[in-house]
Amino acid sequence: MDPTSRLRNQIISQNLPCPSSSLLASLTSTRSPPPPLPSLVATAKARLLACDLTTSDLVDSSQLSSFPAEILRSPSPQELSLPQDIFVQVLDIENLSSSRWEQIEELEAIERGERTRGRQIIRVTGEADGDGEGDGDGTQSNGSRDAASAVSGRPSVAALGPGRNATHRLVVQDPSGQRVYAVELQRMPEIRVATTSIGCKMLLRAGSIVARGTVLLTPETCLILDGKIEPWHDAWVVSRMARLKEAVGAGTNGAAPTSR
Repeated sequence: MDPTSRLRNQIISQNLPCPSSSLLASLTSTRSPPPPLPSLVATAKARLLACDLTTSDLVDSSQLSSFPAEILRSPSPQELSLPQDIFVQVLDIENLSSSRWEQIEELEAIERGERTRGRQIIRVTGEADGDGEGDGDGTQSNGSRDAASAVSGRPSVAALGPGRNATHRLVVQDPSGQRVYAVELQRMPEIRVATTSIGCKMLLRAGSIVARGTVLLTPETCLILDGKIEPWHDAWVVSRMARLKEAVGAGTNGAAPTSR
């Protein structure tokens, strides 16, 4: 098997969008001899997860499926299932279990870089003790969380993260540009406002249930691939914050409202 075909098969085996021939050619012909296959796959993955599925020439659009027309018509009470796998990208995410004010605090923390994924430093304000290192799943250690709470006089934003009963609603877009809502039917820890970036790629597997025009997400039918489109994400944080502050009347005063 030639190097280009081997690379293509390896990329597809990782449940990534089908790469275009131009991407494959650019990866296999830039150096002689070419880099090891794992290195090429990693490079291709990074590029595919950061691209716009609707316009990028990095993906083979002829191999990517879109939502069926009956799902996009006026929502029907009848449940439908996706006939085939569909790659989508996230355009919006909201934690339906949090108040608007809690969502504002979480977005502000993201802007300050206080919510990170993995074993990375999480900043703690004031003279808080502890090294602020994550516990491996993107949450603060108890010491740094308690210290942050003591400094601010209120529970830290990290403590306000989504619990096991949180429900998130997303707007996702297929390769042809069609948008639908997607809601967690079962809790998926990978989906969080703090870690799911705008532009994140997801694979909705064949058999995924669509009810009233909304895709119901479960761990069995939805694969989170990660990824991020930086300009989209930065613009989303700013616009989302403005909409939330307008909704709670927080644009001109700092008092936290008591209702959603």
